[in-house]
Amino acid sequence: LLGAALLWAGAGALVNLKYSVEEEQRAGTVIANVAKDARDAGFLLDPRQPTAFRVVSNSAPQLVDISPGSGLLVTKQKIDRDLLCRQSPKCVISLEVMSSSMEICVIKLEIKDLNDNAPSFPTDQIELEISETASPGTRVPLESAYDPDSGSFGVQSYEITPNDLFGLETKTRGDGSRFAELVVEKSLDRETQSHYSYVITALDGGDPPNFGTVELSIRVIDSNDNNPLFEEPAYTVSVPENAPPGTPVIRLNASDPDEGTNGQVLYSFHSYVSERARELFQIDPQSGLITVSGAIDYEEGHVYELDVQAKDLGPNSIPAHCKVTISIQDANDNPPLINLLSVNSELVEVSENAPPGYVIALVRVSDRDSGANGRVQCKLLGNVPFRLQEYESFSTILVDGRLDREQRDQYNLTIQAKDNGVPSLQATKSFTVKITDENDNHPHFSKPYYQVIVQENNTPGAYLLSVSARDPDLGLNGSVSYQIVPSQVRDMPVFTYVSINPNSGDIYALRSFNHEQTKAFEFKVLAKDGGNPSLQSNATVRVIVLDVNDNTPVITAPPLVNGTAEVYIPRNAGVGYLVTVVKADDYDEGENGRLSYEMVEGDRGFFEIDQVNGEIRTTRAFGENAKTAYELIVVAHDHGKTSLSASALILIYLSPALDAQESIGSVNLSLIFIIALGSIAAILFVTMIFVAVKCKRDNKEIRTYNCRIAEYSYGHQKKSSKKKKISKNDIRLVPRDVEETDKMNVVSCSSLTSSLNYFDYHQQTLPLGCRRSESTFLNVESQNNRNAGSNHIYHHTFTGQSPQQPDLIINGMPLPE
Repeated sequence: LLGAALLWAGAGALVNLKYSVEEEQRAGTVIANVAKDARDAGFLLDPRQPTAFRVVSNSAPQLVDISPGSGLLVTKQKIDRDLLCRQSPKCVISLEVMSSSMEICVIKLEIKDLNDNAPSFPTDQIELEISETASPGTRVPLESAYDPDSGSFGVQSYEITPNDLFGLETKTRGDGSRFAELVVEKSLDRETQSHYSYVITALDGGDPPNFGTVELSIRVIDSNDNNPLFEEPAYTVSVPENAPPGTPVIRLNASDPDEGTNGQVLYSFHSYVSERARELFQIDPQSGLITVSGAIDYEEGHVYELDVQAKDLGPNSIPAHCKVTISIQDANDNPPLINLLSVNSELVEVSENAPPGYVIALVRVSDRDSGANGRVQCKLLGNVPFRLQEYESFSTILVDGRLDREQRDQYNLTIQAKDNGVPSLQATKSFTVKITDENDNHPHFSKPYYQVIVQENNTPGAYLLSVSARDPDLGLNGSVSYQIVPSQVRDMPVFTYVSINPNSGDIYALRSFNHEQTKAFEFKVLAKDGGNPSLQSNATVRVIVLDVNDNTPVITAPPLVNGTAEVYIPRNAGVGYLVTVVKADDYDEGENGRLSYEMVEGDRGFFEIDQVNGEIRTTRAFGENAKTAYELIVVAHDHGKTSLSASALILIYLSPALDAQESIGSVNLSLIFIIALGSIAAILFVTMIFVAVKCKRDNKEIRTYNCRIAEYSYGHQKKSSKKKKISKNDIRLVPRDVEETDKMNVVSCSSLTSSLNYFDYHQQTLPLGCRRSESTFLNVESQNNRNAGSNHIYHHTFTGQSPQQPDLIINGMPLPE
């Protein structure tokens, strides 16, 4: 490896790498680390990941290759430049490599020549005949030596040994090859020496040079007076490459002033003319006309050199030589050639997630013509989301829009290549681009909300409904599986209520639903595809449980004991008297829970029942001779399709101890209870306020009252000039029933109002602490005297037990004796 040159091409994902290597390297020789050099030049390669290189074009696949994993450029066998490129001045192997990220690397590998070949002559001996009259300076071309090496390692010079009468001059042909001309340097004398032997040596430009030799045998012949002579030593003509056979190229003319056979000239190609040139051109021996004899192809050879000799028919004729150089004119006879550099030239695959600018294929377009005939313009036909970008030696097809496999899974692309010749030639190549699938679509439910109605008491395992989600992706990316999202229904996992088939989306009940417990419930179903990473979506499923008449009514009022209730009513109850209210509960709903009441057996002539509210009322009055007990069988039934019912035996007793009141309807016990509580609370509140006010007044009046002090005070008071007349209303007394004893002292400290009565009283001691204005002293003789009649007249006598009479307090003032 001589060296590597890195060149960033400035075209985004294109890198040009140039390497050189000498020929004759053994197989497996590492030429370069393309992965490293490409990364240094701007390739976006992850150094932690093995580089995935794909060779899309290789001009010498049998000689070199790139390891896909390591990215090393290695030889596959020994390279012989002389066989690969022959005499070309430059020998280059071209490779186009595409990375896993669709970046392009163009590699030029130059094979350096080694001087490993020596020049060689086609024959072992060269024989010449030269007239003794050949003057010094006469030139005779010799057959060239061949060296497979190129450039400076090819044939560079010729030498002749010994160098006495003849010399050599090295000439260069149009193709760069070199040949020798034998130059007569001294006059020849056949009588002195008629035969000469020399060694011709051909040397290349190596150091040291390699060489090859050939024996040159020269025979000096007797002179012919005149030799043929060409008008020019060299001629140059041009022929179009599409010239048909027989097309004249040039007519040569060599003159010989001799007469007869000595002046008759024959033309021929020198023995050094190549076989290929003899196939393409021919010369008329008599006229010297060179014509086209084969299919000329400019792309095969641009220039042909023909060595022509003219020789008369006289004895010891010395031939004349000239060189005819034929240049081939290029014609636009080759249409462009389109080569798609892809794994499959007819089908290219690209992911639908490929971004704009992503390279899907390389295209190499060539035209064997030259100049304007070989300059080609390419374009991509049609309105497609791709574009073609041209570089120096190839073109790339890039993504130029959004790809969606679900909308279109393939495109038919046509590349058109057109040269600039006149008339222009063009070529087209069509290929298919297949869009590969990516997991870019979420599963899509046919509807976001599902609802199913199921009757309660269903069989566990019963089919409920199916959910369906579609994923337009392919393969695992489009395969959808279902699952229930964890949730709670009445504090229980939803998995205890329903299950789902993960493949079909069928939902089944896992239990028997009860409408009275669960009227409806919801859960979510998750649809998940098989991509990596997977995509998912969800839908809501609502299960409505319909009511079924599966609950029997239960009679709750009147209270039943063993299915029997006893009710007491007054004997004198009138028509329409409310006997009782039959109440029943049914946990079903709607018609299944709507109840009606009826009497089916018993003393139905005396009673009637309201079918809606269950009130039992009397339909007639009970006489004195009516029996004391009546029986009714009451049935409460619902309105389901299959009606369910409950019955009770009502025993109705007539009781004389009860007062008959006109029943005004059913009594709301709760309302009565609330009113009673409110009344009690109001009474307590008023009582508390009264006690609080009372205690406040007691605290303000600290004075205490004593009957003796009152008497004393009364005696020392100034007597009013005007006596106050005491009326009956001024006397405040407290009546009280005395049941425990015959005589009871009552002392009250509150102001009471009573009608005026006559009481017998005895002197009693008034407790201290009673207020003067409110104290009353009474002596009640007997309870029996109080109940004497509606118009009671009491006789009260005051009997004293001490010298001092008791005081009677009237309106806060002591009553004098």
